[in-house]
Amino acid sequence: MIEKTIEILSYTIPSIITGAVAYYFFSSQFKEEVNRKNFKLLREDKKQLLEARLQAYERMTLFMERINPAKLLVRVTPTDDNKELYMHKLVQSVEQEFEHNLAQQIYISEECWSVLITAKNATTHIIKKTAEISSLNSAQDLREAILQRMIDGNPPSTTGLTFIKEEVKKMF
Repeated sequence: MIEKTIEILSYTIPSIITGAVAYYFFSSQFKEEVNRKNFKLLREDKKQLLEARLQAYERMTLFMERINPAKLLVRVTPTDDNKELYMHKLVQSVEQEFEHNLAQQIYISEECWSVLITAKNATTHIIKKTAEISSLNSAQDLREAILQRMIDGNPPSTTGLTFIKEEVKKMF
């Protein structure tokens, strides 16, 4: 009986050891393959996120360019001589541009978004404050006064553009 038990153990123990080694080997190979696939997916996700972020910065760069008063005044021309109507048209154009790009805030930093909102608000403020000048009697006078103001100082959108460029540099 003892001989029978020893004989069974002589077959069983090597089989158990071989099975354990095979299990360990396949288990570690499987884990390594899962890790490799997860790393590849993570790398692809980061690449897609980077592309989305860069597109958001591009869109916001375009927004800053479009609300630059010098470019805005060329694009949005007065339909009549009423300076109040023209002022509202300019402000509305800035607001529409902003609303069109609201979703971009998901992809850019909070600090950058804050700077861009400040640039937008400063631009509308410049337009409104210039329109309040009583000596300006027409839409054309308003256009010229806003342009003169931009010649005398930097437009707020320049600050926004500079900040965007710095943010993008940090990404690389």
